[in-house]
Amino acid sequence: MSLSIRELRNQTGLTQQAFADLFGIPVSTLRKWEQGESSPPKYVIRLLTRALPQNNQILQKIQGESGSIFFYNKEKHSVIDQKGNEILIQEELEGVKPSNLILYLEDLFDDFYQIQSKFNRDCRFDKQESIIWRR
Repeated sequence: MSLSIRELRNQTGLTQQAFADLFGIPVSTLRKWEQGESSPPKYVIRLLTRALPQNNQILQKIQGESGSIFFYNKEKHSVIDQKGNEILIQEELEGVKPSNLILYLEDLFDDFYQIQSKFNRDCRFDKQESIIWRR
């Protein structure tokens, strides 16, 4: 029995937007598939099934007790959060204690969102003001 596209996405713990971004699917198409307005071709389901972390040697699912879910892409040396944000890392994760790893990933993405927020705020401010910053 094959899984529905919604069941496949739910296995990842990703939002529709993050799942769509991760696999390059327009989110509107994913929504139509999940709501039964249209159906993905069977080969798409097979490809997605193979790409899921539990069926994939490249993406490793890392889940914390609090429900945090991240994916480690061994080939790209990157980590991905549930929103689909991907951060390149230099350090190999093999051998890092699992209970510590989840804390490190939560901190990494917390910092990412703080920096992203600051960047967005600075860009909005820049559009409104005529200030030129110098280094």
